Parts: sequence; structure tokens; C-alpha cells
Amino acid sequence: MSYDRDAALAPVPGLRLLPWESEGGKPCFLSADGAGGVLSRLADEIEAEQLCDGAEVLKGAVAVLDDGKAGEHALRRALRATTQAFGDVLRVADSRGARLPVTGDGDHEAGERELRAAGSVPWRDY
Repeated sequence: MSYDRDAALAPVPGLRLLPWESEGGKPCFLSADGAGGVLSRLADEIEAEQLCDGAEVLKGAVAVLDDGKAGEHALRRALRATTQAFGDVLRVADSRGARLPVTGDGDHEAGERELRAAGSVPWRDY
């Protein structure tokens, strides 16, 4: 599975982007009412696993990069695993970000200013 953020559909209110794709490679969405149904809990569990896997892959990639004797094959495997994990983490971030509450007036910029003031920088500033 590969997550292409540029090709991803814009978030639709009331729909949750799930951490898996259809057999045809299309994104899957869940009409979530916030009640925490079975599919929603399964998606939460898979997202948590993907984030843990990403942390482990990062450790492995750092170890390969720090190994001056690592060959091309090891570097390619580490890069492949890293790009897969990074795609999963981006999907989780987009899914969770789309479910964040919007300020009463819909002013996203004001919300970002509040995050900056609190010392947290939004992802798109990187």
C-alpha cells in the first residue's frame, strides 16, 4: 500500500479516512458518527500499530545509515521500509487531522496561530 497525499481526496465532513485501501488501491472511508463502532475501533488499533511500526522502522533506518559498511541492498531495504512507514504515518495524520474540531467561526488560521503560540508548529510549516 502506498499513500499519495497529492492524489488523496479532500476530507469530507463526517467521513473518516481508514488506514487501508480497497483491492483496487482506492482509499476507504467510514461514515463515522463518533460513537466508536467496531470498524472505528479496528481503524484506531491499526493506526496505533502503524505508528509503532513507523517508530521501529525509523530506528532500523538510523542503524543502517550509521553503519558505514551497509551495502546498497541494506540501504534500499531500509529506504523501502521507511517510505512505506512514512506513507502510513501521513495517512494517519491526514485522517486524524480531518477529524479535529474546527473553531466556531471556521477560522483555521486562528487555530494555527494558537498552536504556534503554544509552541506547537503545524505539519504544513515543515
